Amino acid sequence: MTTTIATANVNGVRAASKKGIVEWLADTDADLVLLQEVRAERDQIPAAALESGGWHWHTAPSRVAKGRAGVALLTREDDVEARVGFQSDEFDTAGRYIEIDHGPVTVGSLYLPSGETGTPRQEEKYRFLDEFGAYLRAKKKEVEAEGRHFVVGGDWNIAPKEADLKNWKNNKKTSGFLPEERAWVEALKTEAGFTDPFRELHPDQDGPYSWWSYRGKAFDNDAGWRIDYQLATPGLGAKALSARVDRAESYDTRWSDHAPVVIAYDI
Repeated sequence: MTTTIATANVNGVRAASKKGIVEWLADTDADLVLLQEVRAERDQIPAAALESGGWHWHTAPSRVAKGRAGVALLTREDDVEARVGFQSDEFDTAGRYIEIDHGPVTVGSLYLPSGETGTPRQEEKYRFLDEFGAYLRAKKKEVEAEGRHFVVGGDWNIAPKEADLKNWKNNKKTSGFLPEERAWVEALKTEAGFTDPFRELHPDQDGPYSWWSYRGKAFDNDAGWRIDYQLATPGLGAKALSARVDRAESYDTRWSDHAPVVIAYDI
């Protein structure tokens, strides 16, 4: 059986609902949808979005910065219990992580802090990496001991490799491409054993990118970053059948500065 998981940073669900996410939710072939930067309480999400496609919404808004961050996980089934956070005193109320069990797979939606080089925001990002990295390692061992799979999709706000952003030479000191951040992702793969199914299916391709700045001609020139992806336990990663980015046809048809990343698994 094929299970398709889509992840997308919506850059504010209220704004996106006026630009095309309602139609995307109705048309997508995904079985699960992971959303980030929802920026809304449940009662603030437009009815058109909530009702589109018959999805059941599981949300985790930020309790510390209202109208910021926020993640969601959309399922076709209604008998799903969602878990918010990862046992972090600092981040569990910040709208950064939510997960569910879907058959033999535990699925998480992540919005990792963006950071800013040389500021307290970057220090916050490093604290998140320390705590969440430990959680990922522990959770992987737990689910694999149970004979299950684990995948986390979302906006990781880190481009792991030079092939993951267009202008990497000019971004060596930019948050999202700092050596410490890239080493953190690399360690998840080489030490903890997670896989990057999209990159494994597209090993020799630059990108495909999932985020483009609204400034200038970044989208038109495809000067983007691949910061939205899914990291999976190896047993699940090996079952990835296809991966794509639902890139808008044109700048004016975008409903976010990100595009959905969609991966189909044979599970």
